[in-house]
Amino acid sequence: MQSLKSNYFQLFNLLESCEVDQDALSDEYRKQQGEVHPDRFVNAIEAEKLRALQLSSYLNEAYETLKSPLRRAAYLLSLHDIDVEQVDQKDLSMDLLLEQIQLREKLDELPKDESALADLDELRAEVAAKLQRQENSFAEFFAEANYDGAKKVYHELQFLNKLRNEIDAGEEIRLGY
Repeated sequence: MQSLKSNYFQLFNLLESCEVDQDALSDEYRKQQGEVHPDRFVNAIEAEKLRALQLSSYLNEAYETLKSPLRRAAYLLSLHDIDVEQVDQKDLSMDLLLEQIQLREKLDELPKDESALADLDELRAEVAAKLQRQENSFAEFFAEANYDGAKKVYHELQFLNKLRNEIDAGEEIRLGY
């Protein structure tokens, strides 16, 4: 890897797609990280050390982005000049907001001890199924170049990912981690 490439998919020699071969991504990441890791440049001049640090940092950011379905979705949209940070009311349906409220209430109403673990697993499975459906929906919109539709689904994915993280945190608290 000689220079910073602007496209993360190109960086890892992958097709620009909603689905990424995680093994190929990891293999290419390890190969390139081995070439540019700052530890290999300890005795180099300052400019080479700085360049290695920049390349390694860029490589890490690209890898983490493509590894995560949510971050990858945002990145794909950004490649088509869609700003996912810009959210307006039309991006969030009332059904989505009501569903999120219901799911959060379900989580909040669970006992705060280990007796809730089975219910947490059930809720996690429900959210995982919703995430999978929405990831598929995102891929369909994206394949059709319906970026507005994909952006709406992206925001749903954000809500579902946040809820999944809250479920995981609730489990850790109940288990005393």
